[in-house]
Amino acid sequence: MGLTSVIKVLLIEDNIAEARLLREVLKGATRQEFDLCHEKRLENALNALESQAFDVILLDLTLPDSQGLDSLLPIISKNSYLPIVVLTNMNDEELALEAVRKGAQDYLVKRHITLDILVRSICYAIERKQMEEELREANQTLEKRVEERTTQLLKAQELNQLKSEFVSMLSHDFRNPLNTILLSTGLLEDSYEQLTREQQLSYFQMIRNAVHDMNQLLSEVLLLGKADSGKLKTNFIELDIQLFCKQIIHSLHLSFEDKNQIILNFDGDFPSELELWDEKLLWHILHNLLNNALKYSPQGGKIFLNIIAEEKTVTFSIKDQGIGISQESQQHLFETFYRADNVGNISGTGLGLSIVRKCVEAYNGNIFVESELDNGTTFRVILPRQQQLMGKMGESVEQIKSSVGYHEQTKRFSS
Repeated sequence: MGLTSVIKVLLIEDNIAEARLLREVLKGATRQEFDLCHEKRLENALNALESQAFDVILLDLTLPDSQGLDSLLPIISKNSYLPIVVLTNMNDEELALEAVRKGAQDYLVKRHITLDILVRSICYAIERKQMEEELREANQTLEKRVEERTTQLLKAQELNQLKSEFVSMLSHDFRNPLNTILLSTGLLEDSYEQLTREQQLSYFQMIRNAVHDMNQLLSEVLLLGKADSGKLKTNFIELDIQLFCKQIIHSLHLSFEDKNQIILNFDGDFPSELELWDEKLLWHILHNLLNNALKYSPQGGKIFLNIIAEEKTVTFSIKDQGIGISQESQQHLFETFYRADNVGNISGTGLGLSIVRKCVEAYNGNIFVESELDNGTTFRVILPRQQQLMGKMGESVEQIKSSVGYHEQTKRFSS
């Protein structure tokens, strides 16, 4: 930066004689050229500042429409980048000093003004203001870098906290099924001949359930990892959506031993031929939402799964009569590891709804929740309908249905 070849000066002075004197003084400068614009009133000066560009302002603090610092502040508020040299009479020197404290760069006592003093004051004011601006910009840059660094540190701390919670959660949720497996295998090994056939089958079932829980947990963790790395993509295949939903409900009824009834209802136009669906994403969405509805509903409560087909979308509505979710918890409901504040001792990892949200996002769909404490919860998932496949693709619908057992599919979907 530095001084321009011609310095444009805005003089705000109501005394015409003093203004003429200052103009004549500046004309005598040989090393620097000045272009002076004179305004008698503050209002006119502010208008001039909006329409013209100036390098410096010479400001008399006693004007017809403004007095003292009331003249300085409006200029600084709208033109903070411009240097200001205050002009004062001898008895206004204290006021001039206060003006400098408020943002002016210098002040001049009128009766002491000479060419050298005036030129030096103007040039110094410009240089000083430029240095102030450079320092301000440097401070802003430094503050921005400090803020960015602080944000990075907070994110790192948050990431470390998430890692810590993740390790703690895995340790806890793997330990329970592992203990079950160890206990059951130990009993079978030590007391196999003393156990009845029913007891033996019960322990084997406990082992299978524990292995299934561990496999399910690993699948959820891997799916979250894929989603966070941007690798969770859709893979559409032909699927009978009605049969698919019935099989998910059947598997959940087996797991919960018919604790609650899931009532399935289809509404709208469902074609007789198969449609394109991503079975894995859809399985995670429906299984997690229905599993939560069963888990957080009282014994004997009903869960309603309504599937509504429209021309371009299909809406999956899951409504329960369970414990509900507070408004505060709803704001964090889809965050990883988050669990609502009223779940009590009901077991869970805090991963299910986070997985649902990521699957819905991968599907380019939307999810909504409506809930009140102690008055049930409704989740609505709206997914785009894919173009139907008309005709055969190597196999008929009947061949696909007969060759793939849906009981086996539901086990495979979670892997």
